[in-house]
Amino acid sequence: MNENIKKQIKEILSWVLTIALAVLAAKLINSYVIIKAEVPTGSMEHTIEVDDCIMGFQLAYMFGGPERGDIVIFPYPDHPETTYVKRVIGLPGETVEIKNGAVYIDGEPIKEPYLKEAMRGEYGPYVVPEGCYFMLGDNRNSSQDSRKWKNTFLKEEDIMAKVLLRYSPSFQWYSDVDYE
Repeated sequence: MNENIKKQIKEILSWVLTIALAVLAAKLINSYVIIKAEVPTGSMEHTIEVDDCIMGFQLAYMFGGPERGDIVIFPYPDHPETTYVKRVIGLPGETVEIKNGAVYIDGEPIKEPYLKEAMRGEYGPYVVPEGCYFMLGDNRNSSQDSRKWKNTFLKEEDIMAKVLLRYSPSFQWYSDVDYE
């Protein structure tokens, strides 16, 4: 076989291998590292708007559990075929109570700078079981969340991913919230 043809075959094989590895890497990342979701309701307004496309990181809790303020993707506890996006509020072992338009954790009010209006209604107290979380939407007056679910708490093993960013209609990173 001609040396020039061998070079061409080697070059073509190099490109095929590169493309195959790129497709495999994309498939692995899409299956095990990130989750893409579209938000169909206004329960997380004004943090995440209706029809926003978000991306979550599936490996976020590999070395530690969720923290208060994290926004997570999970199957709705009462109907697991539906995917929800909510904010972690109550951690395992904590007592959550909602009164006077504020959330209290173990009797102390928490800061929630992402809320646009005061919450209506009084709820709780709820004692969050070990291995579970109390979840609320940011649009508290229009959110189907832990306050209203038959299965009040989200099990840690049901958390699919931590929301990292919105990529459509505009790009925005979601940073940690300071509760100090």
